[in-house]
Amino acid sequence: MTQVLDLDRLLKHHLMMCRIRAFEEAALQANTEKLVLGAIHPSIGQEAVASGICLNLQADDLLTSTHRGHGHTLAKGADARAMMRELLGREGGNSHGKGGSMHIADFSVGMLGANGVVGANIHIAAGAAHAIKMLKEHRIVCSIFGDGAINRGPFLEGLNWAVVFHLPVLYVCEDNGFASTTRTSTVTGGKGPAARAEALGVATTTVDGNDLAEVDRIARSIMPSIRQGKGPHMIVARTYRLTGHTAADPDLYRPRDEVEKAWQEDPIVRLRKVLRQADVDQATLEQHEFDARQEMAGVFSEAKAAPWPPLSRAFEDVQDTGDPRQEAF
Repeated sequence: MTQVLDLDRLLKHHLMMCRIRAFEEAALQANTEKLVLGAIHPSIGQEAVASGICLNLQADDLLTSTHRGHGHTLAKGADARAMMRELLGREGGNSHGKGGSMHIADFSVGMLGANGVVGANIHIAAGAAHAIKMLKEHRIVCSIFGDGAINRGPFLEGLNWAVVFHLPVLYVCEDNGFASTTRTSTVTGGKGPAARAEALGVATTTVDGNDLAEVDRIARSIMPSIRQGKGPHMIVARTYRLTGHTAADPDLYRPRDEVEKAWQEDPIVRLRKVLRQADVDQATLEQHEFDARQEMAGVFSEAKAAPWPPLSRAFEDVQDTGDPRQEAF
């Protein structure tokens, strides 16, 4: 399928995937230096899903994400500098340093927020999509969640609502095989995400989530029908996170040979092979990686030097009506 994609498109994806990888590595370094307030959930190994899905979204489309949402947010167009400042709790962060990694959001690019509550973003997506339908707009909402979320109530409720009201939602199950540190297959009845979505009446497509070209092709083919009012669709993207659940996770619950084998399916490496076979020179690919690492090194350095938010911001953004004084609660 890769031959149907033009090289400019593939190269755009390659650069974005390199940027996501470099951002995650910088975030892990920030965690090592004890600069991160809260947990970091890296998405190293899952970059093809973020890039392949989100680069197909229009600027005014909406996105909801998970606790593992840095890549999705970056691919939707968020500013990496603001994102890194947010991780470090600094002034100039997307949410003025109040949200951190698990709640990163950027309404200016349609990113409604990552979410620390597994599956909660599925509800938010249904609500946003219902608003779009009522306003008779032609935008869509993309809701990305992990395979662990299919065992929580919001999956049933959110998808059911989207089907009943024929909502413009693209659901993407980023199926990395694990719910935190538990192999999802051991705690999931039935045949998994696709079977459950189809039982609710949601059309579903399963894809190799480490094959960037295939993820891109499927996303491009599905989004127009959703935009035209033909109801929700779900993509199940099978992938694998190459690190632990969090930056602090020693990842002792997975066999080493399984992880080593998964590294051979690294989506960035796979895309590079495709590009090299298409006669893209190695120097171009190396330049992408160099540029991405340089960018994120600068982003990290700037974030470390950024000031803390002033105490006067403590009650800002908490609510938009009423009195924030203690007597008001």
